Amino acid sequence: MSASFDLHRVFESLAAPKLRAEEAARTRLAENLMDSDRSVDTHLVRDAMLKAAIARPYREVIADAQEGDIREVLGDLRKRLTRNLLTRAMGSSTCQINNEAARMDVEGAQNFLANTEGLLEHAAESEETETDAPAGGEPAPVETPKKVTPAQRRTLEAIRDNGVELVEAAVGKAYVRVEQGTKPRKDMVEWVIEQGWAKRDTSSSLFDGQVVTLTDLGDAILAA
Repeated sequence: MSASFDLHRVFESLAAPKLRAEEAARTRLAENLMDSDRSVDTHLVRDAMLKAAIARPYREVIADAQEGDIREVLGDLRKRLTRNLLTRAMGSSTCQINNEAARMDVEGAQNFLANTEGLLEHAAESEETETDAPAGGEPAPVETPKKVTPAQRRTLEAIRDNGVELVEAAVGKAYVRVEQGTKPRKDMVEWVIEQGWAKRDTSSSLFDGQVVTLTDLGDAILAA
């Protein structure tokens, strides 16, 4: 793995807050249950169930990666969760608690898929960059496209100057956020990323916002 992108480290940083939140929720519930003078707080029960559902995929990857390649483990789990979301019907049990648990499992899977989106692709790109680097550590020459449209240039300038982030309010519903200045179109931001002119920081979740920055190619295009 490239020293610039340690998949184990990045994944553990994503998992840590989820695991801490689960532990805290379980502790609050246990304290409530141990106090015989208080009634059982159903809000604490639901919170512990939800935090456990969100943490479960992270725990599974961490456990399975101890004996296997984390890339394969993560890729297999993402495929399985995606398939389950597409084919699984919502809970229809006569038990309301079972239905609530099924709903939380769906929410946990959606959260995991959103937070780990792009991790494997970024890891692969980092490995390719390291493999393709010329001997002696000299950077490979950057070939800029012969023609860039005004809209493409404006998008690159916004990414360079305006603090552009991609944010996902819900699964499949992303938008662009900027710290200042003009906000570029989401499709243009995604297009320049696909062209390799920019990249997004996948060490952060889409729900929190992934910062978009220019690549060497993007910088070279603006400098041309």
